[in-house]
Amino acid sequence: MTKQTAFIVLAAVLAAGLGLWAAQRMLTPASHSALPATKAVTLFATPRVIPAFSLQQTGGQTLTPDDLKGHWTVVFLGFTHCPDVCPTTLAQLASAQKQWAGLPAAHRPRVLFVSADPERDSPELLAQYAHAFHPDTLAATAPLPALEAFTRSLSLVFMKAPGESDDPADYSIDHSAALVLLDPQARMAGVVQPPLDIKGITADLLTLTKTLQ
Repeated sequence: MTKQTAFIVLAAVLAAGLGLWAAQRMLTPASHSALPATKAVTLFATPRVIPAFSLQQTGGQTLTPDDLKGHWTVVFLGFTHCPDVCPTTLAQLASAQKQWAGLPAAHRPRVLFVSADPERDSPELLAQYAHAFHPDTLAATAPLPALEAFTRSLSLVFMKAPGESDDPADYSIDHSAALVLLDPQARMAGVVQPPLDIKGITADLLTLTKTLQ
């Protein structure tokens, strides 16, 4: 089995497991703080508490769950050398961020771009890349063990895929294209599967943010 095939199988298994888990959650009684219906985001009836994490941002700053509390946060996994999915998704999310710009900064939804390529993506390079799409985008990564633990807690996967040459720098990263939604308590509250309905995502986050005001 090739690495590419192994990744596809692993991604399919995790996607199926996530779908089953989400379905079970959706069938459980709603929590005491019922949320409004959404169009593009699949919300879980009971959010999943994720383990504590510490990601690296530019300037030596860390990003922890406490930094995300008080906001709805869209998490996207990618890398700066990504040829298609990452820039397309970040551009789509930037259009949503422009629609959120008028909301109070204390409650405005966040976009968190996490690099699955810490070998090449320094926090500084990552921030420069992400901010080219929208200046409000949070950008972070972490050493491989911490990164794997963080992505696994969100049911996201990634794998290094060798390129065609023998150059060790010639590689790509296969990664999940789904978005994960964290609630204002920094818990995993929902998912968005591609293809992305950006108008629906924008409307959903605007509606969800109103619950904080």
